[in-house]
Amino acid sequence: AGMEGSGDASRAVADWRLAVWTLCSVLLPVLITAWCSFQRSRRQLLIRDIFRKSKHDWHYTDLFGQPSYCCVCAQHILRGAFCGCCGLRVSERCLKKADQRFLCKEIMVRGAAGALSSMPHHWIRGNVPLCSCCMVCKQQCGTQPKLCDYRCVWCQYTVHDECMVDCLRTEDCTFGEFKDLIIPPYYLSTINQMRKEKRTNYEKMVPYCRKHWMPVMVLANTRSGNNMGETLLGEFKMLLNPIQVFDLSKIAPAKALQLCTWLPCNAVRVLVCGGDGTVGWVLDAIDEMKIKGQERYIPQVAILPLGTGNDLSNTLGWGAGYAGEVPVEQILRNVMEADGIKLDRWKVQVTNKGYYNLRKPKVFTMNNYFSIGPDALMALNFHAHREKTPSLFSSRIINKAVYFFYGTKDCLVQECKDLNKKVELELDGERIELPNLEGIIVLNIGYWGGGCRLWEGMGDEPYPLARHDDGLLEVVGVHGSFHCAQIQVKLANPVRLGQAHTVRLILKSSKMPMQVDGEPWAQGPCTVTITHKTHALMLYHSGEQTDDDDASSLSE
Repeated sequence: AGMEGSGDASRAVADWRLAVWTLCSVLLPVLITAWCSFQRSRRQLLIRDIFRKSKHDWHYTDLFGQPSYCCVCAQHILRGAFCGCCGLRVSERCLKKADQRFLCKEIMVRGAAGALSSMPHHWIRGNVPLCSCCMVCKQQCGTQPKLCDYRCVWCQYTVHDECMVDCLRTEDCTFGEFKDLIIPPYYLSTINQMRKEKRTNYEKMVPYCRKHWMPVMVLANTRSGNNMGETLLGEFKMLLNPIQVFDLSKIAPAKALQLCTWLPCNAVRVLVCGGDGTVGWVLDAIDEMKIKGQERYIPQVAILPLGTGNDLSNTLGWGAGYAGEVPVEQILRNVMEADGIKLDRWKVQVTNKGYYNLRKPKVFTMNNYFSIGPDALMALNFHAHREKTPSLFSSRIINKAVYFFYGTKDCLVQECKDLNKKVELELDGERIELPNLEGIIVLNIGYWGGGCRLWEGMGDEPYPLARHDDGLLEVVGVHGSFHCAQIQVKLANPVRLGQAHTVRLILKSSKMPMQVDGEPWAQGPCTVTITHKTHALMLYHSGEQTDDDDASSLSE
């Protein structure tokens, strides 16, 4: 009995030990994971706190795109933080030291005895751009695998460690290649003082006494098309004064454009990074400036196409879409070299039918085109699905594929057939007899539907030239989605209904899809009236023209 009792006791001890070890083997990884998670969360909170309080524009990355070295400890780093304005790169553990030790680009500076008229270079050591050359010896910089060489955050000049002399540290910065586009910090300080003294002769304060100063503002929509806006914001902040670069997801265009009132009249150029909808948003804000009596500060507008369609951008020579293939430096050169032109803008008024309708007419501003029929139906279906699952529509290719799907579907269903029996069309007060149609499109610009020159068609028939600054609209009809597809690949011509200064369309019965510049809705019986509203000052870039665009070159 004693032996059995001792055996039971030993088994109990063994079972207890097994239970303890099992518990430890389960709890220990859990505790280690929880501890690491706590430390990581604590570290992220500290990093976010530094980011929030810092004057640097810090961003965190898990992998730098090129060999990088910490600006504090000079060690090679794969991940860490970088400043989107001055280009500093730092490891996570050195972030606080770097934030305290190094100054970022200042958007506004003031001397001890008053306003400045020049400023020295602002040198940052290490991580110079690839293939950059020393301003002293003209040899390549950044070739050694360590933290070496210097770069000025304003003029972008680079200098070898051994070529850096004391005179370069105190030498006045010339602001480099883009001096005609940059707003110097000391200029803003001077203008701020002049505004306090209620003086408005800003022309006398043009920096460096340059005749061709044309400061540029960059307005980027980070939600447009292929989501490149965030990257572009950082690249433009590196080359320009950060105060010139705006994120339209955080600040409205109307507020951003007030910077124009700090600059000489008729001198500013605005680069809109986004789709045609973003461009329309900015042009509406410019119209508000006219209403406020700020017409002399109206800027000229260039476009960097990030949207899906980009028809207005294509018409003005800026291309059908940007995917990072052109360096940001070349984009700024294109903005400097672009020519000013005018763009007609139109008022679209939609008045619902009915004697007892007390609602105000819907009023839109049109830059590109108005349509009723299959293309509006495709846009309506596309927008409905994008609102349900916006995360799926972050790629230009996916967006066009969805449009193709709905176009193919409409070829089979033909939801807009017999449109000619449902509508009446008047051009400059004259009623037009309509053939059998499914859609009517009113064009202000040369391109439609993501790159199709609709008015020209195959180009094998004589037709009046279409311009975007002549106060005339081109009106065409289409027989359906399949006809639209044929026109896009130059296998068919549209039904040209005419040109007019005023277009009136009456929808007599049923509900039909309509769109203005890609913004669709379903519309019941109504009267649509399109009249000229105003002109917008745009910039035309001839470098993106293709052989297809010979006719549009006359639009300049």
